Amino acid sequence: MSGRVYLDWNATAPLRPEARAAMIAAMDLAGNPSSVHAEGRAAKMLVERAREAVAAAVGCRAAEVVFTSGATEAAGVLAGFAEVEVDPTAHDCVLAHASGGTRRGAGGIRALGLANGETGVLSNTPPGGAVFLDVVQAIGRVPFAFGWSGADFACLSAHKLGGPKGVGALIVRAGVEIASLRPGGGQEMGRRSGTENVAAIAGFGAAITAAGKDLEAGVWDRVRGLRDGLEARLLAAAPGSVIAGADGPRLPNTTCIVTPGWRGETQVMQMDLAGFAVSAGSACSSGKVRASRVLKAMGFDEVAAGSAIRVSLGPTTTEEEVWRFADAWSEQHARFRARAA
Repeated sequence: MSGRVYLDWNATAPLRPEARAAMIAAMDLAGNPSSVHAEGRAAKMLVERAREAVAAAVGCRAAEVVFTSGATEAAGVLAGFAEVEVDPTAHDCVLAHASGGTRRGAGGIRALGLANGETGVLSNTPPGGAVFLDVVQAIGRVPFAFGWSGADFACLSAHKLGGPKGVGALIVRAGVEIASLRPGGGQEMGRRSGTENVAAIAGFGAAITAAGKDLEAGVWDRVRGLRDGLEARLLAAAPGSVIAGADGPRLPNTTCIVTPGWRGETQVMQMDLAGFAVSAGSACSSGKVRASRVLKAMGFDEVAAGSAIRVSLGPTTTEEEVWRFADAWSEQHARFRARAA
């Protein structure tokens, strides 16, 4: 078999056909959602339908959904807090906005991740206090309800679940007041100004609805089976390797394999040349040759933390693709061991 194999779904998921169709239809609308004429109302209707779709998928009220350019912008709400306690495995965008560091204090907030994008490890949300929850990797893959989470805020991105890049949402619990993420014309209920990206938002709504249907249909159970089979093959070929987070609950699609001494960047390049797209960590940190901060926080040493790759599968990943990757990786590992001998 020939052709490239995409195994980097945690970086971005391929655009779903439902999202593509919704975006194409939205592009035919000329109206601005803030305009009161018929064309404007038609555009506004698409935005509000998407808002309802996002709310249904994350278990919140439509009025609690604020559309943004993505989770990075949504995490900007943290800048309004003087004290921020940050999960050490949090995404870079959360750390960047957490200007209060990791100190506890009055009026502070905790920034937590429901699912880690590098390892797939799932976390529980501790009750009590103000909480900002990163659910980017979890939505559409594991059950979640914002209303039951105890969080005051949550962020998500469309492209992680098959929507377009450059659109996401901040969920703000009813009754919680925030300063505008972007001052200006007062769009998004005064919480994020700027003319809404109607086509992208429509694609977001279609994608998250389709993702929810996949979750209900048990699609990710099949993916978990592929993931488990892949890990068994990789560990059989490289007994000295370790699957990060394998001893706890994880996303059904994510494998982070650590092979001490075999640089993650080297593995990514070798697999790319062999026709497979994988990564050495968060895509937002690509091009930075450094050990994984997440793995170091989990207790891996500097060498091991720099010797990991992430393989992330999706609903359209096939068994044949997974076994091809396992064979290619195992072959490269054998060469690595021969050179190290």
